[in-house]
Amino acid sequence: MVPASFTPYFTATATAAGALIGLLFVAVSLRSDSVFGEGATAQGRANAGSAFTALVNCFFVSLVALLPQTGVGDVSITLAIISVLATIRLHREVGRMHLQLGMLVFGLLTYVAQLVNGVLAEVYQHSNGYVYFAAFLMIGQVSGALTRAWSLVEGRHLVAAAQQAEPAAPTSESSAP
Repeated sequence: MVPASFTPYFTATATAAGALIGLLFVAVSLRSDSVFGEGATAQGRANAGSAFTALVNCFFVSLVALLPQTGVGDVSITLAIISVLATIRLHREVGRMHLQLGMLVFGLLTYVAQLVNGVLAEVYQHSNGYVYFAAFLMIGQVSGALTRAWSLVEGRHLVAAAQQAEPAAPTSESSAP
C-alpha cells in the first residue's frame, strides 16, 4: 500500500506527466509531417512514441498510487510490460545508424526495473522501499521522455534523415579517367 506521505509526490508526478504529454503533442504538431506524416522518419516516430510511452506510464502509475488502499505493484507490472512491448515495436523500424542505443537501453532498463519492482511490491506489500523505488524510476522515465521530446523540437531526426539522403561525394579515385 502507498503511504499517505507519498500523496504530494504522486500528485505532482501525475500533474507533471499530464502537462508534459500535452506539451509533447505541441512539439509533435510543430513537426507533424516529419513525425507522423508521409515523409516521417522512423527515428522521429520512435522518439515521439517513446516519450509518450514513458509519460503515460508515469501518469497512470501516479494516478493509481493516489487511490486509497492501493499499491504500485499491479499497475507497475502491467504498464512495464506494455511499455517494453511498445518500445521494442517503435524501435524495430529505426536503422542502426539512427537507433540512439543509449536511450533505447535506458528506457528498456527502467521498464524492466519497474517490472521487477512491481512484482516485489506485490510480494512484500507492507514494505515502503518499493514505493520509493517506483518514485525514483519515474524520475528517470520523465528524464528520458524529456530528452526525446527535446530532440524532436530540435529536429535531430530531420538532420539524421538529411545526412542519410545526401549522396556520397565522389572520391579522387572514382573521378580519375
